[in-house]
Amino acid sequence: MNLEEYFARTGYKGSTEKQDLETLTDIFQHHIRAVPFENLSIHCGEKITLELEHVYNKIVRRKRGGWCMENNQLLGWVLKGLGYDASFLGAYVFNPHQNAYATLMTHLVVKVVIDGKAYIVDGGFGVSYQMWQPMELVSGKDQPQAPGVFRFTEKNGVWYLEKMRRKQYIPNQSFSNSDLLEKKECRKVYMFSLEPRTVEDFRFQCTYLQTSPDSLFTKKSICTLQTTDGFRALIGWTLTETTYNYKENMDLVEFVTLEDEEVEKTLKEKFNITLERKLAPINVKGSYTI
Repeated sequence: MNLEEYFARTGYKGSTEKQDLETLTDIFQHHIRAVPFENLSIHCGEKITLELEHVYNKIVRRKRGGWCMENNQLLGWVLKGLGYDASFLGAYVFNPHQNAYATLMTHLVVKVVIDGKAYIVDGGFGVSYQMWQPMELVSGKDQPQAPGVFRFTEKNGVWYLEKMRRKQYIPNQSFSNSDLLEKKECRKVYMFSLEPRTVEDFRFQCTYLQTSPDSLFTKKSICTLQTTDGFRALIGWTLTETTYNYKENMDLVEFVTLEDEEVEKTLKEKFNITLERKLAPINVKGSYTI
């Protein structure tokens, strides 16, 4: 495991000498545009493990992606290796289908402190809720980014992340009522405390999320990657390509349904992923929105 190999994977060629916000942002953006948020292992007979060397090998050498526990664990390792003050936190994801936060802490995020200011760095959420810049950990402040306006609010030691999106233009009107589309303009994303966590705190969740019939990740095969002007996502057989702010205060959301034989070709062309085992796409209607 070495940082040079990781940077070759993400295409980052900038400075590694300064532990400042500008460098952090650049490293982070290269990660989210090179490494997909994906759970495809579950749907092609592979086990997801949290051993750092396994995560490194999967993402850096096999050029795969991963979910939050993989992406953010790797990011944390990179940032610590560069000398950043980085630590892990645990979050509870909001389920819009149930209109409630999960009772299980399933989301791992990175906290980075620079010059006394704390930032949340989260490279493991995907779709339109993927932040593009580290977010300053301050309550009640709108933080506009390309995907929309993010905001933290803090109440009694609990922090809440929400996001306001733009209007959406959907050329293929047969998808205008798709359950994949986010209907609300302001959406709760997750809640967390500042209690430091370790990867060990996520062992049970890692097993549960890839085995339980109640888990979103067993119900949907997901692969999503940020681009320079939006993101693309393959959920089951549905490919979505979103362009942020293509008109004033409006995002372009394009949908297409793939045939079985197009799925692996699309993963290679759109996400730079080549699977070693056969994928069985799945998309049980539920709470995953873009």
